This record gives sequence, structure tokens and C-alpha cells, in this order.
Amino acid sequence: MINVFVLHNGRLSQINVESREDLENTLPIWVDLTDPNEDEREWVKSIYGVTLPGEDEVKDIEASARYYEADSGDLHLRTDFLIDDGEEPANTVTVAFILARDILFSVHALDLPVFRLVRMRARSRPGSIADYKDVLMDLYATDAEYSADALEGIYQNLEDVSRAVLEKNFSDQDAALALNAIAQEEDLNGRIRRNMMDTRRAVSFLMRGRLLNAEQFEEARQILRDIESLDGHTSFLFDKINFLMDATVGFININQNKIIKIFSVASVAFLPPTLIASIYGMNFKILPELNWDFGYPFALVLMLASAITPFWYFRRRGWLK
Repeated sequence: MINVFVLHNGRLSQINVESREDLENTLPIWVDLTDPNEDEREWVKSIYGVTLPGEDEVKDIEASARYYEADSGDLHLRTDFLIDDGEEPANTVTVAFILARDILFSVHALDLPVFRLVRMRARSRPGSIADYKDVLMDLYATDAEYSADALEGIYQNLEDVSRAVLEKNFSDQDAALALNAIAQEEDLNGRIRRNMMDTRRAVSFLMRGRLLNAEQFEEARQILRDIESLDGHTSFLFDKINFLMDATVGFININQNKIIKIFSVASVAFLPPTLIASIYGMNFKILPELNWDFGYPFALVLMLASAITPFWYFRRRGWLK
């Protein structure tokens, strides 16, 4: 799918493109391609002279080659963007940016929420976009805001987990659910931290390359400050996640110790009856059951008393609580 945007009175306006002729008759500043087919790739190549990278080329690239200038003078960037829609596990999608002919070309496999937010905001905020580099900077700024929103979601989810862990009756089933939730939040927090690192590198590259004007350069510095402020939150969340993980595992160990405690008390309590039964089972002549009618009932009562006495003692000492 190809989305073409032109600048109209400081707003991004989307142009419907269904054929090559539609694309030739526009003067876009942003051409966004989501999982483009071969025809769309050929249109871009023949009209603008830009060769779009394939899906494998977008993903399989060395870290040192994420930002480079091609022989044609086109500037290529690779940046990861976060997807956290709450329905599926969080993921990052690599987007290939190409800056050529005063146009921003973007290629990605999935439709991204950051891109939708930029399109929506640019339509409602006239004057916020002046050229194709403003679109790119707005994408990076929105990516930082989207990551901040995702961090707020982690805070809320971890508060729910904290309340569950601190409940009086915390069963093993509750612990399993808590561990699953903590693992998901830890994965999302790690992806956010990686996403912010990648965005920082991309913005720093644009600043070092002197590709931005004074206003865009100041916006880039603000983006870096926003990213730096998020680093402290991700570090705090890592500590909180580790604490909740340790607390949950600790409660699991306590529940297991309670089970082991029951078996230990039972084994100690039934040891005297077992000893009495083994002695009476020897059938010596001196034992009273051979010449006393109440010998066996006496043995049973003695065994019962020997079993009750340890339980009474353990309960009095508070070991059964």
C-alpha cells in the first residue's frame, strides 16, 4: 500500500494513489509505503529514480550501516519503531527512510501507530510541517511520546501486580499470573529502551550531518532531552520489576515451605505410633496383648495419644500457624 502526502497550507494532505498516473501528477513531500508490491516499487523507481530496499534488506543490515549516503546522494536511514496495541505482545518494526529529491520515502512491513498519529496531528495543526525533514523530525518526536505513553501503561500494570502480590491470600495460581504479567512488562520495557536508543542514534546522526536548519536542530535537541528523561523511568521500572519478581518468587517459596512443613509435622507426629506398633508387632510373651483382653485396645489408645501429643505441643509452640 502506498500513501502519498502533499503539503497544503502547512498541513499534510493525503492523495489517493491507485495508478502510476496518479503518482506522476503529485508533488509529494512524503511517500509512505506499507508492504509495497512490485508495481508500487516500480512506480517509485521509474518516477523518482529511487530504489526501495526489500524486506530482507531492511532487516538484515549491520549496525554500522544503519545510516549511510548512497552513491546517488540519497540518504538512507534505518530506525526501529515500537508497536504496543495492547492486544498482542509488543514488537518493534524496522523502517527504512530514504531522503531524496526533497521527498521523504518510508518503507515498512506493518502500519505503525506513530505514523498514524503524525498524519492525524499534521492535518489538525497548520504550520507544523514545512518540508520533508520536518516530517521525519515529527516522526521521531512522536515516537518518543508514544514510548512515554507505553511507559505509563507499564506503571499502571505494575501497580495492579503490586496490589495482587501484597494481598493476604496469595496462591500459587496468583503467583503464576503475576510472573506472566511481570515478564510481559519487562519485555515491553526492554523494547522501549532499545527503541529510544535507536531513535537517539538516528537524531544524533542528522545533527552531526548538518542536515537540519536552526529550528529543526533545536527540535532535535528537544527530542534528545525527552529521550534522556525517559531513561530514568526505564531504569526505575527495571528495579521495580526485579523487586516484584523477587517478591513473587519469595511468596512461592513460602507456600512451598508450608507444604513441606505439613509433611515434616506429620512425619514427626506419626513416628511414636509407628514405634509402638512395631514393638507390639514383635509378639513377645511379656507383652500384655497375649494374656490381657484389653491389650490391643490399650495399644491403639497409646498410639493415638502418642500421635496427638506432638500435635498439641506443636500447636502450643505456634508451629502450626
